[in-house]
Amino acid sequence: MALYSDVVMDHFKNPRNIGKPKKWDAVGQVGNAICGDVMYIYIKVDDNIISDIGFETMGCAAAIATSSMVTEIAMGKTLEVAENITREKVAENLKGLPPVKMHCSNLAADGIREAIKNYKEKVNKE
Repeated sequence: MALYSDVVMDHFKNPRNIGKPKKWDAVGQVGNAICGDVMYIYIKVDDNIISDIGFETMGCAAAIATSSMVTEIAMGKTLEVAENITREKVAENLKGLPPVKMHCSNLAADGIREAIKNYKEKVNKE
């Protein structure tokens, strides 16, 4: 039996939105000290909508796949919709993750929320 779904493997082998966008407004950095995964989620916001998004992830196949998936889910969404993306939503869109890898979907959901939080803090300072 395969450890990962075909969708997870596709996002791992062919990640979407990988790298920093040419222009971005904020970044969310999250990590897991136990497994060593680190994610950076970059967002560009126009009129309260995520108009561009990218990621840099150092980690396992599940970490890369969840980073890729969360960027696909968040792209084109309002900040309010994107900050409500859950780990369950990320895992569901990937057609499941092994229980031992669910922490990766936590990181991805936390990463987008952290990027949005940083964006809002930056806007409120201006």
